[in-house]
Parts: sequence; C-alpha cells; structure tokens
Amino acid sequence: MMAGPGGREDAGGGPARHVPVLLDAVVAALRPQRDALVVDGTFGAGGYTRALIEAGASVIGVDRDPDAIRDGQATVAASGGRLRLVQGRFSELDMLAGEPVDGVVLDIGVSSMQLDEAGRGFSFRRDGPLDMRMEQTGPSAADIVNTFKPGDLARIFGILGEERHAGRIARMIERRRIQKPFARTLDLADAIELLVGRHAKDKIHPATRCFQGLRIFVNDELGELAKALFAAERALRPGGRLAVVTFHSLEDRIVKRFMADRSGGGGGSRHLPEPVARTATFGKPDRMVAPSGEEAAANPRARSAKLRAATRLDAPAGAEDFTLFGLPKLPAPGHGAERS
Repeated sequence: MMAGPGGREDAGGGPARHVPVLLDAVVAALRPQRDALVVDGTFGAGGYTRALIEAGASVIGVDRDPDAIRDGQATVAASGGRLRLVQGRFSELDMLAGEPVDGVVLDIGVSSMQLDEAGRGFSFRRDGPLDMRMEQTGPSAADIVNTFKPGDLARIFGILGEERHAGRIARMIERRRIQKPFARTLDLADAIELLVGRHAKDKIHPATRCFQGLRIFVNDELGELAKALFAAERALRPGGRLAVVTFHSLEDRIVKRFMADRSGGGGGSRHLPEPVARTATFGKPDRMVAPSGEEAAANPRARSAKLRAATRLDAPAGAEDFTLFGLPKLPAPGHGAERS
C-alpha cells in the first residue's frame, strides 16, 4: 500500500498497518493466467506480488529501495521459485525484466514502511533526519531545503505539494537556515507550524503538503512515473495488461494522459501542443476504479486512490513523448542546487 497525497495527515504521518490498496481490483485488472509473468514495479512489502502468485502468476518484483529488497527475501523463499526481486527504478522495468511480460502493476508514492521508519525521514510524526530518499543515495530533502533558492522551494511546495502558503514558507526557510540549517524532520515541521499556525478544525498538520512536495521532488516521482509508463509499453506483450494505482492528482493526470494518448484518443490539453497522431498501442482504458466506502473507512490511506488499466495491443511501442504529460519545470535535485 502506498501513502496518500497531501491533504491528509498520513501523507507525512504516523504508523499504519501495511494494507495493499485496491488489492482485489488490481488482481482483477491484471487478469493473470496461470504461469503468466507480471512485473510488480513497486514491490514494497509485497502485497500485490503475493496475491498474484496465489493467482498462479510468476512475478518480477522491482523496488528502488534496498530495504524493500532485503525485507522481501522471505517472500522470495516462500514463492516456490515464482518471484525474482530486483533493485532498481521502475522507469527501467523493461530492461530489468529482460523479457516480454504479461502484466505490469505500479502503485505510486511512498510506502507505509518508509513512512513508519523515523530514520528514513519521510514523516514528521517522529523525529528523524530530513532525508526522504527512496534509494538512500543522492541529494536529500535537507540538501534541497538548505540550498535551493526560495523561489524554487516555493514552486516545489506549491506545485508538487499544492501548498497555498508556499511563498511564505520558502522565505521563512531562507531566513532560518542562515542561522541553523535544517537537519531534522521535526525541526522543519515545527518551523512551518509556527509560521502558518494550526487551528482545531484543521484536519492535517501544516507541514503535510510541504513534506509531500519535497518527497516527490527528491525522488523525481513524476518524471519516474512518466518514464515507467513508456517502459511498461515496451515490456508488455500483445494482450498484456497495465494497471496503475495513484493517490495524487498530478500522478493520476500523467497516467490518464498516457492511456488516452496511447489508445488513440488524444492525451493532450488545451494548454499543451496538439498531440501527434500515432498508431494505438493500448486499447481503450478500462473505467477508473476507486475504493469502496468500506475500504476507505478501514484504510484511510486508500481514500484518494484511483486505479487505471488498459490492454497492450500488437503495435510496436511508440516514441517517448514527454510533452503529453505537461510536467512542471523544476530544477533537478541532482544537478546543481542553486544557493541563495
């Protein structure tokens, strides 16, 4: 199960039992036949993988987090040879699989396990290093907060976190880091709360959206998702199924545009260049699936989840065209943060 978007306490919040979101719907969408080969591009704690193996499929589990690969070895041992775990990015899932596959499932966002471990720095509920790196390499959230210009920070908080106080928070960070750089999750969260304030009627912590924006930026989650969709197109054999679960409007928009474009329906927007006509590589997408009221009540992190799925056709994979996504233009985390 992946964590939800900004707008909810759990986006940077406290412990929650690992429950795969829309599990039955995902398995039904993939339609695994016995001996089918499926890529679980976001292995996490292996919830989808175990269900797919129980349905008779073999699975290639991919995760960029080395902890997920380490902790998944027990699932490998219990799989009877039907699970291979690979550390890597799902944007490279076609190369990591190394062969055509019958299904690809992606569950976008941060995992419950990452949120629950204070030392990973994803959550402000318990103090930990301001890290947020899924791969545990590269620039951390602290590096971004302490080196980026306030204008860039405001765009990260405002666009990726949908934070309405983004400018004020960015200017506060610029002033504060001169005296003492931010190094801990609670330090940043408390500073944001002190600036913005918190009322009894507020459903989420004032730092929730900023933490979300930082996490998405540090891990280039939107860019990785866009690349993963093209990788899935290349990996899937004709008749194969693609299923993607998202929790954030920006993620869902990327998936929706990809499926519309690749099914020949046009994935463009009036704010983007006119899409180029191309041969359909996917059939018409299935109707979007959302959690039932019962699942949302039992698992708060499922509330905003959306499942989109489509069937791969026999046309060759198309060229990667990132213009159809309308991705926000932001500085790259690993390519020279600009100091004030």
